[in-house]
Amino acid sequence: MQKVELGFVTDIKTGRLDANASVDDGQFPFFTCSRLPLRSNTYSFDGEYVLVAGNGDLNIKHYIGKFDAYQRTYVIKSDQSKLHTKYLYYFLSEYLEVLRNLSIGGVIKYIKIGNLTEAQIPLPLLTEQQKIAAILDAADSLRQKDRQLIDHYTALSQSLFLDMFGDPVTNHHGFEIGTIRDLISTVNYGTSAKAQEDGDYPYLRMNNITYDGAMDFSSLKYISLEDKDKPKYLVKKGDILFNRTNSKELVGKTGLYNEDKEMVIAGYLIRLRTNARANPYFIWGHMNSKHGKSVLMHMCKSIVGMANINAQELQNIKIVLPPIALQNQFAERIQAIEAQKQLAQASLEKSEALFNSLLQRAFTGELTKHLAA
Repeated sequence: MQKVELGFVTDIKTGRLDANASVDDGQFPFFTCSRLPLRSNTYSFDGEYVLVAGNGDLNIKHYIGKFDAYQRTYVIKSDQSKLHTKYLYYFLSEYLEVLRNLSIGGVIKYIKIGNLTEAQIPLPLLTEQQKIAAILDAADSLRQKDRQLIDHYTALSQSLFLDMFGDPVTNHHGFEIGTIRDLISTVNYGTSAKAQEDGDYPYLRMNNITYDGAMDFSSLKYISLEDKDKPKYLVKKGDILFNRTNSKELVGKTGLYNEDKEMVIAGYLIRLRTNARANPYFIWGHMNSKHGKSVLMHMCKSIVGMANINAQELQNIKIVLPPIALQNQFAERIQAIEAQKQLAQASLEKSEALFNSLLQRAFTGELTKHLAA
């Protein structure tokens, strides 16, 4: 199968906006490094495009319509006489791991434009590209249904928080107002030791917490610890994990660790343990609420593309202090939602496996041979 450099069949630009340009109720999507778009009242692009997050949470998106984009997002327009846009999207989805391996930088990884323009894309006839994209669309629809169900449960959790505790801004329940410091017994930074391919403990890093607060164990490194360091760096069930350094839109991701086995946290995470006044699910719910996300976005400090919120600033965040009995009720209901979410996650893993199998065959020529047979 003929291959060409991607730069010969696409026009690649970057977005123009800073992450601070987002507005809560903007008319248009504003694509940044996170998987879900923010909102903007402006648009710089109108049409069918593929977007590649150039740093942070590296990912690929396809969009048709008016939108704006972050400065480190690559916005790709295909030459539609040679390259079907959806075929390009699926190629880059399959090529994403290569891009991750080519990325440069320390804490925040970056993709150089040359990593895209020089990528070798298989280029069958346009009609075959369209057929391949259609097959992948059908497989993708299965996993998208599972993802939508997971998103439904995530939204349900956020709605439950508002239903039980109200909007923290208006505090119509009249709860006492305090800070996260009032609800915490211990606060610890993770270790700066280098991750390994094997070791005594799985090593949790910033990528193991999703934007909506779930724990993602699909990509783990490992580490060994000396006995004296275990109390500082090991996490256990019920610990809250806060991502203190990341790109501006991702800093402050907050997960709740619910595994029975112990793991180790890396230095860009902060481990919080609650005192008798708090159920960890309540703090987790607050941090992942719309209000909590907005507070984090406006308080973080940016330095050379990275943003940071330290442990003292985290503990100073204002929070309502509802009765522990109400917090415990919230936790019970969240656990029931999470149980259903886990079933949807198991279904998603099966549909993802099917999709990935077809995706790999599409760009090794196997799927094209099948079409030609």
